Amino acid sequence: MKYTIAVIPGDGIGPEVTTQAKKALEAVAEVYDHIFLFKEAKMGACAIDQTGDPLPQETIEICKKADAILFGAIGDVKYDNDPSLRIRPEQGLLRLRKELDLFCNVRPVKAYPKLLKNSPLKKEIIKGTDIAIFRELTGGIYFGKKELSKDGKSAYDSSIYTIDEISRVTHLAFQTAQNRKKKLTLVDKANVLETSRLWRKTVIEIAKQYKDVTLDFMLIDNAAMQIVLDPKQFDVILSENLFGDVMSDVACAIGGSIGVLASSSIGEKNAMFEPIHGSYPQAAGKDIANPLASILSAAMLLEHLGLLDEADVIQRAVEKSLDLGLTTQDLKGKNQYAASTSKVGDFIADYIVNQDDSSMNFKNIHMGQSTII
Repeated sequence: MKYTIAVIPGDGIGPEVTTQAKKALEAVAEVYDHIFLFKEAKMGACAIDQTGDPLPQETIEICKKADAILFGAIGDVKYDNDPSLRIRPEQGLLRLRKELDLFCNVRPVKAYPKLLKNSPLKKEIIKGTDIAIFRELTGGIYFGKKELSKDGKSAYDSSIYTIDEISRVTHLAFQTAQNRKKKLTLVDKANVLETSRLWRKTVIEIAKQYKDVTLDFMLIDNAAMQIVLDPKQFDVILSENLFGDVMSDVACAIGGSIGVLASSSIGEKNAMFEPIHGSYPQAAGKDIANPLASILSAAMLLEHLGLLDEADVIQRAVEKSLDLGLTTQDLKGKNQYAASTSKVGDFIADYIVNQDDSSMNFKNIHMGQSTII
């Protein structure tokens, strides 16, 4: 099969981790006889520097024509340190979500056995955690009207949701819950916010179509605490834009590193896949960033295309790298070698190509050697 994949490396460590994800996809193409045509596009600070626009029209067109989009990260220190700048890298990502109507963000949160020690949370609390967070992506306070008073002494941000916006992401969340543990938790602030009350009313009505799924509710402040105290109680979490952002970042503590958390942003016609970490400009160009989140995002991309076996082999390759301790600095244990970004990518690609060889010697991979014996 032939697929066109738009690639947006972005800023900071984005290009480095995206390169490793492409390695994995190229290995999959070799083994499973696919053709992936990569079309590179610009977005973020790099796009501003070259065109003055964080999202050039050419990038939009490349993305619309692609079967899927692989995205790295955006952001730059010079913008972070100057909040007065009117044109910012993040505007490109928000605009692309709107342009492509990417209304549903899915963030899997899994406690890998080999990473339990990396989490600040107790092993017995997080062991066995497997959550899918569904975050509405095109509505709410991020896209509401924003205004600063003329004297600069007051400001407001509006949050607006429609039943249609709530319904489409809710159906996807319920459908996923049906194929998991059949439990869905709506996280909101219905005791205070009118938008949250509309969410509850709409979700309760839709739940009648999914009688095999148990629905419960939790306020965002309690949910943030519960995901730390007892994350295994959750299966599928559904939330509006802002609360979903908060929940998924809190859940990073479970994985032991933000460097292993992937995500997808899904619309009716387009889908984009990206690690949830930022651009981490301090590490850019040093070959030390963790590429696993980007590689796992590539696995989600393959699932979206219906290539389930291909997605599974990437998942297994990642788990093998963790089992062997072939990890970057953020995940290494005491007296454990820290592999470079590119070496981790090389290992993943090597495993995919040689997955059927049970006698492969992976122990020397950190020295750049993948020796079959």
